[in-house]
Amino acid sequence: MDALLLSRIQFGFTIGFHILFPTLTIGLAWFLVCFEAAWRRTQRAYWLELYRFWVKIFALTFGMGVVSGLVLSYEIGTNFSRFSDLAGPVLGPLLSVEVLTAFFVEAGFLGIMLFGWDKVGPRLHFLASLLVALGTTNSAFWVLSANSFMHTPQGAEWINGQLVPTDWWAVVFNPSFPYRLTHMLLASSITASLVVAGGSAWCLWKDVYRGAGLAGLRTAITVLAIAAPLQIVVGDFHGLNVREHQPIKVAAMEGLWHTTRGAPLLVFAIPDQKAQQNHFEIAVPKLASLILSHDLDGEIQGLGSVPPEMQPPVLPVFFGFRVMAGLGFLFLLLGAWGVWRWVGGKLEQDRLMLRAFVVATPLGFIATLAGWIVAETGRQPWLVHGLIRTHEGVSDIPAASVATSLTIFVLVYGLLLIAYLYYVFKLVQTGPSLPTIHPEVMRGARPAELTQDPPSVGVKENL
Repeated sequence: MDALLLSRIQFGFTIGFHILFPTLTIGLAWFLVCFEAAWRRTQRAYWLELYRFWVKIFALTFGMGVVSGLVLSYEIGTNFSRFSDLAGPVLGPLLSVEVLTAFFVEAGFLGIMLFGWDKVGPRLHFLASLLVALGTTNSAFWVLSANSFMHTPQGAEWINGQLVPTDWWAVVFNPSFPYRLTHMLLASSITASLVVAGGSAWCLWKDVYRGAGLAGLRTAITVLAIAAPLQIVVGDFHGLNVREHQPIKVAAMEGLWHTTRGAPLLVFAIPDQKAQQNHFEIAVPKLASLILSHDLDGEIQGLGSVPPEMQPPVLPVFFGFRVMAGLGFLFLLLGAWGVWRWVGGKLEQDRLMLRAFVVATPLGFIATLAGWIVAETGRQPWLVHGLIRTHEGVSDIPAASVATSLTIFVLVYGLLLIAYLYYVFKLVQTGPSLPTIHPEVMRGARPAELTQDPPSVGVKENL
């Protein structure tokens, strides 16, 4: 394999590893805001149990996201230095703003979330939680703006061999950005809701921390029941936008080799890019045209309309799209199931449903990874669609060097993932607990105002 292919594999691996963590933290941060707001409103201790437990998971995941995210900047500089030179005037400022306006806010107030219960008042602590949640969302805003520019560039032109911004408003709010941002925020909400639902269902299954488990499961089901159908609607609009700006990506998603009116939706097929055809097709007539053009006889551009070297790798895009879409409808069913059992008063008793939510815990991550494979692999052979080809952005480095660094990344990231999962499971085994501080501190009094030692609060109180 040459340096170009190895560099693409390495970046795909490292960014795929990284995206697992922001996918959870973006959504989980807002769960923490809800938990703390509910505790402030009701003073019911199980909301505080939920907050104290999930903030530890959040902090651990946030740290992993920071570590894996820092690597990406250096990797672009080492493996795609020509791309940095060509597109740096556009992408550099966007990513710098993300660090200055989002990351510093998250990192600065995370300490208050973790250690500030007996050091600041409840209003300031809640403000810290809210600012961290806003920071994670703001971070997604700027990163996805930069990423969306690579798919649908506008507001920049070539000046002296570089892409230079001429209209920052157009750069930031490029045609695919609103759909991509909304799609990702909903994906994060769904992922976080499945993780919280899985942990809460496990508590109910094991008959421990029932108050926290039931409250957490109800909150997660509420979010899932709202976000899952919204995601399907947003995905439809996003697909229409992709068809307008990147029709060859849509053709790869659909496994459509020839431009067709009334194109069928392939439920299953094995695309053969070398032969430019599919094997073992199972199709629903005209459904692809209906979905993509809202017209049974709408015309869908085929892969054969461009030379083979201008086509993306079809196999991962085709199957990645089906994994993402299939899981999206599964999430819709899970949310509806949860609401049905909740309304019927059987949420705690339905052990099959509890087991289903435990099993579904990692599915949000899988759907997100599948979606990113579709989006980024489907953009090939472009780094910036229509402007910079991937081979034009790669560094002039030996293939052996890239292979060595790729091997190291796989080993180190594998160890990091094992360590992360180990500590997550340790936290799960410990379970939710209340802080051992005086109740007056929780109501806003300063520690100096207290004249006696704070009493301990039992961590397994059945609330």
